Amino acid sequence: MAKAKSDTTLERLLSLHPKLVDLSLGRMERLLAALGNPERALPPVVHVTGTNGKGSTLAFLRAILEAAGYRVHVYTSPHLVDFHERIRLAGDVISEEYLQDVLAECETANDGLPITFFEITTAAAFIAFSRIPADIVLLENGLGGRLDATNVVPKPALTAITPVSLDHQQFLGDTLAEIATEKAGIIKPGVPCVVGPQRSEVMDVIVGHTDAKQAPLVECGVNWRAHEDAQGLVLEHLGETMTLPRPALPGAHQIMNAAQAAVMARSLDGFNVSQAHIASGLENVEWPARMQRLRHGPIVDALPDDCEVWLDGGHNIAAGQIIAEHARENWMDQPLYLVTGMINSKEPQGYFRALSDVAASVHCVTIPDEAAAVPATELCDMASSVGLKAAVSDDALSAAQEIAKSYSGASRVLICGSLYFAGKVLKDHH
Repeated sequence: MAKAKSDTTLERLLSLHPKLVDLSLGRMERLLAALGNPERALPPVVHVTGTNGKGSTLAFLRAILEAAGYRVHVYTSPHLVDFHERIRLAGDVISEEYLQDVLAECETANDGLPITFFEITTAAAFIAFSRIPADIVLLENGLGGRLDATNVVPKPALTAITPVSLDHQQFLGDTLAEIATEKAGIIKPGVPCVVGPQRSEVMDVIVGHTDAKQAPLVECGVNWRAHEDAQGLVLEHLGETMTLPRPALPGAHQIMNAAQAAVMARSLDGFNVSQAHIASGLENVEWPARMQRLRHGPIVDALPDDCEVWLDGGHNIAAGQIIAEHARENWMDQPLYLVTGMINSKEPQGYFRALSDVAASVHCVTIPDEAAAVPATELCDMASSVGLKAAVSDDALSAAQEIAKSYSGASRVLICGSLYFAGKVLKDHH
């Protein structure tokens, strides 16, 4: 099958560097030079970093810009079910044939030299973006910012930083200020930077960088404000107060993600985005595995009819806190049972602690075919240590079957803990 060809190439590219993450720009710059520097021939670029909400915010921005009639390229990571999801060309997921072509071009140009998987696949995205006509590129940072493979575009049209929290400390630093310094590395001289809600120590770092680079700062709480009311989302920006529809993505945190995307759209020079375009984008946005209700598939079938099944890929302590807040506001009418798998770059104990007062129990799963998966027995011990009733299950389906046997009555099951885990579940629940 044709699909296997790109899968085979992607597997081969994984072997070009002994580490999955090795933050540096040197290899990326070498490869891009060999490819003729496609990153210098892109449509206007919006470059986004942060810890939580990057993908959701870009999904809102894409929906808003497409509602306004613009052709939008998008680069996000990781993918959920299929690698092709990472690269959208003028609205469509990259075709298998074109993905094969750009990967082969990058592999030939790289000539077997060390380079990480994310670096060489990002270069492939830049080639595609430089050759297919579009009005704008939405570029999601991979990890960090300063030394991330995406941070090679010399002068984006706009940068943005979503909420920064502790994550990937082994690569980015142990404190919020250290992590914020890495994230703020995407700020460019003279380029406006739209910043979402931040802790004060994070904001201090960002302000230092925008001041030093004379980059206009569009700061939440200063230059724009947003809140939810009975009518929907209320956004204050540029002297206007707009009442917009409630975002289609559930969760209180999506109010600020949607608002930040709206402010980003309004901050793009030369783009005509109206309130109607923003409203349409918020109502029609799609972004899988972000508090997504599953309505069919084997896990849904294994549970009683009055049991809701939800899927969320949030994977760090801040994500656990967001889920807990959503549960306290919306889900206290029924017991909540977690089915959780995580990878070893996260902090499962802190994640479970955040959820310990809203969940009735957790079934822990080792994410299948994932080298970095935390063993289910270890997850179980960590969940138990913070007071959660915990058990080990073979997989998400068996966890659902065990829940169905043990509990009766209306309830909710939330499959959570990792985008990798969410992707494997989603594959069987399209």
